[in-house]
Amino acid sequence: MDTFGRHHNYLRISLTERCNLRCTYCMPEEGVPLTSHDKLLTTDEILSLAQLFVSQGVTKIRLTGGEPTVRPDLIDIISGLNELKNNGLQSIGITTNGIALKRKLPALYKAGLDSLNISLDTLDKHMFEIMTRRKGFDNVLTSIQQATDLGFKSVKINSVVMRGINDNQVLNFVAFTQKNPVNVRFIEYMPFDGNRWNKDKLVPYRELLERIETRFGSMQKLVDDPNDTTKAYKVPGYQGRIGFITSMTNHFCGTCNRLRITADGSIKVCLFGSTEVSLRDMMRQDYSQEELLYYIGAAVRKKKKQHAGMVELASRKNRPMILIGG
Repeated sequence: MDTFGRHHNYLRISLTERCNLRCTYCMPEEGVPLTSHDKLLTTDEILSLAQLFVSQGVTKIRLTGGEPTVRPDLIDIISGLNELKNNGLQSIGITTNGIALKRKLPALYKAGLDSLNISLDTLDKHMFEIMTRRKGFDNVLTSIQQATDLGFKSVKINSVVMRGINDNQVLNFVAFTQKNPVNVRFIEYMPFDGNRWNKDKLVPYRELLERIETRFGSMQKLVDDPNDTTKAYKVPGYQGRIGFITSMTNHFCGTCNRLRITADGSIKVCLFGSTEVSLRDMMRQDYSQEELLYYIGAAVRKKKKQHAGMVELASRKNRPMILIGG
């Protein structure tokens, strides 16, 4: 728990800095220098840290990247995490672009994966290739369909909305929820190193909601979970739902319950914070669990009440999103 009474029971672990896409808002066009393999967390280190955090009350773990499906030991990691469900872990999720997911999804589901977030910023194939600088649109749609067929308890689509680029896709995504039991979440465009953020590309969620209601009529407001990052809505009668992640115009720092571990083993207590503590180095220097918990607790207690405003965030130094873990 931090000094503002926020209990952190949600851990996001980045498995890799590598990705098979080059999305404009996540990775600079020229790419980023990648950490050498020997400095990334091993399978055993990931599972050891997961066990430690679960022992302290973490109930939800999400694996991120980079693109976590490019990591060859992904199924082993999920199987290991699944064993922690006997110790209080309730949910294992993954955030993926879905490009290479189809052939792995049944095995991941069998291993214990129960929650799936798929990043998709457009339902237009040509626009997809422009935004990601890669092909693979059909693979992503197939993965979404396969996930709902398999019976995942949660299938979400994450869409970063940028004015003049893909904001015309929002209504198409809402229509997609008519016959698809998915949760489409529209994410306000956020500043990270190298993504050329500017406030003119930001589309506030209230503007999006107004556009949606002009087309689909009054939306049904759903009840948000206490620590939810999403303001949830639904078109009455549709199978799916939509939501807005409003980090820029209406932050949710007051209920934040999330901690992050980067692929190279540093803990970040805030997505927009630059302060990090290397748990990897401590583990490789044979720190005890009690010592690790001391430094983790110290980092959490230093977590600020809220992040800075959007203009200040844009001028601050921070890792590119791909090096943090989405």
